[in-house]
Amino acid sequence: QVQLVESGGGLVQAGGSLRLSCAASGRTFSRYAMAWFRQAPGKERESVAVISANSIGTYYADSVKGRFTISRDNAKNTVYLQMNSLKPEDTAVYSCAARLLTIATTATAFGSWGQGTQVTVSS
Repeated sequence: QVQLVESGGGLVQAGGSLRLSCAASGRTFSRYAMAWFRQAPGKERESVAVISANSIGTYYADSVKGRFTISRDNAKNTVYLQMNSLKPEDTAVYSCAARLLTIATTATAFGSWGQGTQVTVSS
């Protein structure tokens, strides 16, 4: 298990950008696939982006392809989500999650979660 702490959320106008960060504790961060999920009020949690432990593999939800980029710095135990061209429908609580080794896209596959950070996009 790793402990995860997100930062970087906030209020931004449509078309703007934000970069979320997720800092992980522990010395085995490089063994974990990392993901960003989001949950809007009244909606189910959805996978936004996932990155493999070695950064070679990535997955993006169709709704964010071409706008969001997931990356990681294993030396800093941190995963990032660069969000560009933000839309009001991107408004949600964004959480990072970790699971050992392999990529997955369902929330139940991830055992470690951060507390979440609010992203609000105004129109």
